[in-house]
Amino acid sequence: MPKPLNLVALGAVPRRPRIVLDRRQQGLVLAAVATGVLVGLVVAGFERLADGVVLHRVLDAPVWVQAVAPGIGLVLTVVILRFVSRDTSPATADEYVKSFHDRRPLSLRPVPGRLLAGVATVGSGGALGLEGPSIYAGAAIGSGMQRRLAGIFRRDDAKVLMVCGAAAGVAAIFKAPATGVIFALEVPYTDDVARRALIPALVASAASYLTFVTLVGATPLFSLRDTGESTQFNLADLGGALALGILAGVLARGFAGLVHQAKRIASERPLLVRLPVGAVVLGGLVVVAQAVFEAPLTLGPGYDVFRWVASPDRTLVLIALLFALRGVATLTTLAAGGTGGLFIPLAVQGMLLGRFVAGVVGSASTLFPVIGLAAFLGAGYRTPIASVMFVAETTGRALYVVPALVAAAASQLLIGRATVSSGQQSVRSGHLERRFRLPISTALSTDVLTVPPDASAAELVWTHVVARRERAVPVVDEATYLGMARIEEVSELDRSTWETTPVTEVMRTDLPLADPSWTLRDAVVAMEAADVDRLAVADARGTFVGVVLLAEIVKLDEILDETGG
Repeated sequence: MPKPLNLVALGAVPRRPRIVLDRRQQGLVLAAVATGVLVGLVVAGFERLADGVVLHRVLDAPVWVQAVAPGIGLVLTVVILRFVSRDTSPATADEYVKSFHDRRPLSLRPVPGRLLAGVATVGSGGALGLEGPSIYAGAAIGSGMQRRLAGIFRRDDAKVLMVCGAAAGVAAIFKAPATGVIFALEVPYTDDVARRALIPALVASAASYLTFVTLVGATPLFSLRDTGESTQFNLADLGGALALGILAGVLARGFAGLVHQAKRIASERPLLVRLPVGAVVLGGLVVVAQAVFEAPLTLGPGYDVFRWVASPDRTLVLIALLFALRGVATLTTLAAGGTGGLFIPLAVQGMLLGRFVAGVVGSASTLFPVIGLAAFLGAGYRTPIASVMFVAETTGRALYVVPALVAAAASQLLIGRATVSSGQQSVRSGHLERRFRLPISTALSTDVLTVPPDASAAELVWTHVVARRERAVPVVDEATYLGMARIEEVSELDRSTWETTPVTEVMRTDLPLADPSWTLRDAVVAMEAADVDRLAVADARGTFVGVVLLAEIVKLDEILDETGG
């Protein structure tokens, strides 16, 4: 019996394409899952200690304990940062942003100290959020994972797991996986997103969320009261959302400026001044809050404020007063050197603002508080998409996404270039732009032969031009740079005068002189303007440091390409 014809082999029927899995992508996904699980475990322990143990006991304590607790927490924060973390900076989310742009991996060593500092600050009642230390810990865990698995990554993947870790940290602490992904991709830029890490970040965020809720529970972060209201909206609601977004953008812009002032105070003012002042102010705010609201609403991240706002009998005066007190508490905690995030404090301010507007227009709907949250948060961090997703995931009001988008877009127009984060850039830098930001020292040659000022033109020609193929040589008197002697100027002399003409008569003193603080961009621009291929480098006192050659800059770029730099 004849064998049937193999139509595939004969080409009559096309072969089905084989699905070949990219091992690098497989490795990235598996590493992202491992990162997400680790971050979920760490953040669950951090949240349980800071909120479930320490802050819970402070909120249940007598008023005098609540008044002194923030000051004690600030002192402990300083001690922990200095002796455990070995770093006096309280920055957390800002460190992730800076590391993202500097292509500098975060070290795992400061993570325990930063987490404990977050427990001390937020657990004692400091008005910051738990997401800051969570983002930092997640990004550092991702960086550590990436260093261990460096062999599976390409140059373009240099920050993938760091972004995955940051996304996992947000996803866990807020029980909002989509928000975690979007925030980690949005926050490095004010007008762009870090899209390369999207798929691994999605996987890491989901893994972290599942790990966290398995240990802690899946209860939503916020719960809005059920008023029986319709969750539909009309054109009037969209108009209100637009107006609220404009107001949120203006106020968030001012708040962002105050945040940067507070950060500057924390880094510049003496510790013995800002700590006592911060302790007194935070303690006074607790006393005022207890007297007015009968609750310590200025303590901690502000989760209790969301429940307080939900009551329909809050007056406009009380809402405005709490908005001001919470703002002062957050700024004071920052200025005193507290460790924590600004995500939740911004969300609290936004919900209070929305609740105030709702009271002005006589609305009992939860619409305005929700979209106020999205507008103020999105403007403050310049992350409008993450803020809207945060609303959908944490409030259970997914149908408010459209008015929240309107409000967030309006607030972005009014916020200008302001942001509460330090280190954000506007858009992604190109390959060459990143290289040009490198310091001039990366292409500096310090082992350079020079000529003394009393050397002759003949010595320059025979010793340097002919013997060493150098077309230009620095003229240096002991250690002081005088100028650049070049073959172009020597060639204009009569050869009979070479022996008697010192190089000081032909050297160029009008060529640009580079400073050690320059970047490669500065050097290339100066070379192009002067039409030269090398620059002498000297410090402010005129001491000769070395020479930068255009050829060395090109060679450096090739080396960085080869090494994944």
